[in-house]
Amino acid sequence: MEILFSSALFLLVVLGFTAMGMKFWVRPKEAMDRVTGVVVNRDKPPVHPSLIFRELIEKLGSALPASPKDVNVMERRLIRAGFRSANALKILIGARAAGLVAFPLLAALAVSGAAIEYNHKVIAVLAAGVLGFLGPNEYVKQVSKRRQKQVSKGLPNALDLLVVCVESGLGLDQAVLQVAKELEHAFPVISQEFGLVNLEMKAGKRRVDALRNLADRTSVNDLKKLVNVLIQADRFGTGIAQSLRGHSEYMRVQTRQVAEEKAAKLGVKLVFPIFFCILPSLFVITVGPVAMRIVRELIPMMNSI
Repeated sequence: MEILFSSALFLLVVLGFTAMGMKFWVRPKEAMDRVTGVVVNRDKPPVHPSLIFRELIEKLGSALPASPKDVNVMERRLIRAGFRSANALKILIGARAAGLVAFPLLAALAVSGAAIEYNHKVIAVLAAGVLGFLGPNEYVKQVSKRRQKQVSKGLPNALDLLVVCVESGLGLDQAVLQVAKELEHAFPVISQEFGLVNLEMKAGKRRVDALRNLADRTSVNDLKKLVNVLIQADRFGTGIAQSLRGHSEYMRVQTRQVAEEKAAKLGVKLVFPIFFCILPSLFVITVGPVAMRIVRELIPMMNSI
C-alpha cells in the first residue's frame, strides 16, 4: 500500500513539473514558429463590445413580430439609406424595441431625484419612450436624405462622364462601369449605385430592370429622369449619346435655374436675421454714444436750469 501511494505521488509530482516545464520553459508554440517561420496566432481574437451589442439587438429584432406592410416600408427606407445587409431590418426592429425599453428607464432614473411634479416625471418618461421608439426610424430617414443629396451632387459629373464614354465608342454597360470606377473616390455613393447596376446586368438581369432598380434604390428625381431617358433611348433605338447630351444640357439649364431661384429668395430670407441680429448692434454702435452723452451732459444741464 505504501509502495502504491509513493508511486502515485511520484507520478503526480512528475506530471505536474512536466506540465509546468512545457508551459513556462519549453514553450513548444514558439519552437514551432521558429522552425516553420510562420507565426500562428491560436488565441481567439477579442470581440468588440459593439459587436456583442449588435448581436443582441439582432436577436431581439428576429424574435419580435412585424407586420408585412411595415416590413416593406422599412426595407425600402433601409435600402435608400444604404443599409442593405440581410440583418439590417432585424437590427432596426431590435433597436426600436431596445429604445422603447431603455430610454424610459434612463429617463426614470434621471428624473427620480429631481424636484419636479409627478405629472412632469410621467410626461418625461413617456416622451423618452416615444423618442426611443421613433429615433431609429428618424435616423434612417436622415441617412437616406443625406445619401440622396450626395447622389444629386455627383449626378452631373456622372452624366458628363457617361456622355464622354459613350461618344468615345463604349457601350452603355461599359460606360456605366467606367463611370463607377472613375467616381469611386470623388463620389463614392453614386459610384456604388452604378456598380450595383453593372453587377445586376452581369448576373443576367435586363438593362431596363437594372436601371429601374437604380431609380427605386435612390429615389432621386434627377436620376429617375436620367433612367427614363436611357430606357426610352434603348426601347426606340435612338442614339444614346445624343439622348445623354440633350439630357445633360437640360440638367445644366435646370441647375442654373435652381441657383437663380435660390439667389432670388436670399433677400427675403435675410430680412429677419438682419432685423433681429444686425440692426440692434448697429443701433448700439451708432446711437449708443449719443444717448450716453445726452444722459451725462444734456439732462444735468436741463435740471440745473
